[in-house]
Amino acid sequence: MAGMEKVAVLDLGTNTFHLLIAEVSASSIKKVVAEQRHVKLGEGGINQGEIAPTAFQRGLEALLSFGKLIEEHDVNKVKAVGTSALRSAGNGLSFVEQVKRFTGIEIELIDGEKEAELIYKGVRMAINPEVSSLIMDIGGGSVEFILCDAKEILWKKSYPVGAARLMDRFHKSDPIASTEAESIRNHLDEVLSDLKQQALTYKPELLIGSAGAFESFAALVLNKSGREQQVITQSFEFDRQELLLVLEELISSTHQQRADNTLIIPVRVDMIVVAAILTRYILGELNLPGIRMSAFSLKEGLLAETIGF
Repeated sequence: MAGMEKVAVLDLGTNTFHLLIAEVSASSIKKVVAEQRHVKLGEGGINQGEIAPTAFQRGLEALLSFGKLIEEHDVNKVKAVGTSALRSAGNGLSFVEQVKRFTGIEIELIDGEKEAELIYKGVRMAINPEVSSLIMDIGGGSVEFILCDAKEILWKKSYPVGAARLMDRFHKSDPIASTEAESIRNHLDEVLSDLKQQALTYKPELLIGSAGAFESFAALVLNKSGREQQVITQSFEFDRQELLLVLEELISSTHQQRADNTLIIPVRVDMIVVAAILTRYILGELNLPGIRMSAFSLKEGLLAETIGF
């Protein structure tokens, strides 16, 4: 890489669109802009396989604003990827075409396998998993599970059990009814059976939650234990009991209690309940002794891949 260049990467997820602009040289990466827009692209249509008109509009507006930032920063290279909602929606390609027409940004739709690969690359920049580990990335449309160690991915798979999908299908009461939580667990039993088989083979000792809901879990754990809130730049280590307590409280909380909690960002107020059920399920089924949160995820992995870092 000759000298310094500016690179922009965009991770266009089901709930949130992320923009990361970095100054990159052969030996360093300096983040210049880290923006996110909570577009809720899956709202009102995710399980019907369509992006609803209002969500479509929110997505376009977010990318128009990202496009302006990219221009202002004289970026040399732009890489944008679309994940679960865009790849599974009947009008996903129409969205991609409109974005190109209005902003010049070209979106590549990636499959779940590629998504898992990029998540691994991003997480590895924050946590070098020296023991056999399971990375879990809870998106709105899909959840990626990656069994890995410091050297390589051992097994990976993307499942259509993202928080927006589960919430839309199962979470109807406030607070969530025990029968609804039970239905989610039964659904996960069915969908994640091969994950459990693979875990028996690779015996992961560490669960690494990739950003997203795990950032909220970390903030709530710090608050509950009376520790100071801190800016978690790379990673956070959970105490198992503290995390389980926070998960239980989220699962039994009302919408209003979560909305009043400033540690939970608005886009996660409702989806965090099913994310908590999913996390509790994995902890219970696989019984992993260590639990950490990586603040780096797909966008950092995309940046690493784009610059060949």
